Amino acid sequence: MKKIIIVLSLLSSGLLFAQEKDVQKTIDDFFVGLNSKDTTAIKKQCYKNVIVQTILKTKQGNQLKTDKFEDFLISISSIPIEVKIEEKILDYKIQVDGNLAHVWTTYEFYVNESLSHKGVNSFTLFKENFEWEIIHIIDTRRRN
Repeated sequence: MKKIIIVLSLLSSGLLFAQEKDVQKTIDDFFVGLNSKDTTAIKKQCYKNVIVQTILKTKQGNQLKTDKFEDFLISISSIPIEVKIEEKILDYKIQVDGNLAHVWTTYEFYVNESLSHKGVNSFTLFKENFEWEIIHIIDTRRRN
């Protein structure tokens, strides 16, 4: 009986690890698209009604800014070709429960190899037709 419990535990942890890898691949692919300014690649990782938000510190206090996904894509595609952007993900914290996943990533954002800002991203994903899709993105931005 003890061996059966151990085997079942190993199988379930293996399935969870596989799901976490699939979730992380979705996030990784999103950033490959972002860093190459490839809006088609970005869209491929996102649900059609994805919500994009940012928490900003302003002189008036903290503010929540919500952008239309299409406006976000336009802002990425309008970055001049000679400007290099790179968002470096420093850490992943992934939680999965069935068809729902949450990913928390710390990051540093570089423009032409100079640190612009850093913060955290929070992604919510759901699994539809065996594919993980990002349904919500929210981030913070801090300058040093």
